[in-house]
Formats: sequence, C-alpha cells, structure tokens
Amino acid sequence: MPALAFHRDDSLPFLEAKRCMASDLAYQKHFHEEYSIGLIDQGETNAWCDGTQLLVEAGRMISFPPLMMHACQPLAGMEWQYKMLYIKPEWFQGLKQRELDQLYIPYLLEDGKNKACRLQINRTMEALTGKGTPLAIESALIELVQALVSQNDSDLEHEPQGKHDQKYANLIKEYLHAHFAEKVTLENLEAEAGISRFHLVRLFKKWSHLPPHAYQILLRINHAKTELAKRRPIADVAAEAGFYDQSHFARAFVKIVGATPQKYALSI
Repeated sequence: MPALAFHRDDSLPFLEAKRCMASDLAYQKHFHEEYSIGLIDQGETNAWCDGTQLLVEAGRMISFPPLMMHACQPLAGMEWQYKMLYIKPEWFQGLKQRELDQLYIPYLLEDGKNKACRLQINRTMEALTGKGTPLAIESALIELVQALVSQNDSDLEHEPQGKHDQKYANLIKEYLHAHFAEKVTLENLEAEAGISRFHLVRLFKKWSHLPPHAYQILLRINHAKTELAKRRPIADVAAEAGFYDQSHFARAFVKIVGATPQKYALSI
C-alpha cells in the first residue's frame, strides 16, 4: 500500500478521501476549500489551527471548516498514520441552518462523541476504498456528519474571529480569490483595500496567518487539485493556475498536498 493515497468515486464528485502512512510528512500552514474531517490512526501530532496549538494523539478525530488555516507536525520517532475526508460545501445544502452552523464547531471532540465519530469515519472510508456502492458511501457519510453535528458542550470549538480591522483582510481575500491566477501586486491590493501596503500586509497576516502571496499560492494549489481530479493535462492545469514554471508548481504542490501533481493525478 502506498504511503499516500487518494480515493474518489466518480458518482460522488463532492467527496475525496486521503490516507497517509508517511511518518516524515508534515504540512505547513494551509487551508482547504472543503470541510476537512480526519482521524489519527497512529502517532501524535502538534496541530496548529488558526493560532491555537494542541497535541493530538492517536484515536482522535480532528476537523476544519473551509478556508480555516491549519498545519500539522507529527512527532518524530513515531509511526504516523491518518485518514481524512474532504467534502465540498455544496453537498451540505440539504442540512438545516442550525446543522450548518454546527459544522463549524468540532475541532476536537468529547471522548464519547469522538468514539462514535471514529466508528463512522472508518465505515465511510471502508465503503469508499472498498469500492462500495455510491449509496453505501454517501449513507455512511451522512451518518458521520449527523454524529459530528450533535451538540456536546465538551467539544473544543474553533474560536470565532474578531471584527476589528478584519474588513480589510476580507477585502484582500476577496480580491485574491477573484484574481488568484493573475500577477497580483501590492499596488493592486493597496488600491482594493484603501490602506497602505505596509498596513495591509500586517493586517492580512494577523487575520490569515500568512502573507498575501502565500495565501495566493494556496488558492492556486486548491484550484489545481480540482482540475487534476478531472484528469486534465498537468501542464495545462499548472498554467491555468498561474504557474508558468513547472518545477515551481511541483514544489508548491508537494508542500501543500504531500504528493507531486503526477502522483496525485494518477491516484484519482
């Protein structure tokens, strides 16, 4: 079995699974455009999430809402294995607003709820990786989400972000999302936010935990993942995402995804 594998079902384009057994694989600060729901099977990791640092051990579930910055550094000298589900936000439109709001909550779960959710994510992974029917896979996924959104006061919640000066960071984010493949300059961002480039870089890093150029690269990589899943040529995807240097694209992709574009494309 490969150290890093991705799994999809063509009938369920909203879902991707990842299984990692690479003990030396760490991830720098990044985010996903999907809901990320994971389980650590072996080892421990220093998990950083939006400014909070925690040690997360084997058997624990961990999750992140879309666009939330996070990183992980597995402890050295330990076997490291985890599985992760990435679910596109549009799949959740059938949920009630209360349930949608709760999807933002679980980061780490209370012990009893963690045990129930661990059982459900394993069932979902087994159905997807074992070539279960789309009905079986999606049914297992729904049971997992229902377990996740159940209310429990002992869950560790993601901290809500404050509002002071955040509007400038949001303006910059919106601009980068709209122009991620383009050659964006600080002059562009300065004009968009209406504040000096020195002030905007500081504020953006405060609220996003990354400087604007690194945030733009994450947007490009996330776009590339989506397009590679459609089995498009790697060179075309790289150019469309704004990478005109193939080696630069490959290096950036590995840092975020943990696999080269070629390996990622071949695994789905």
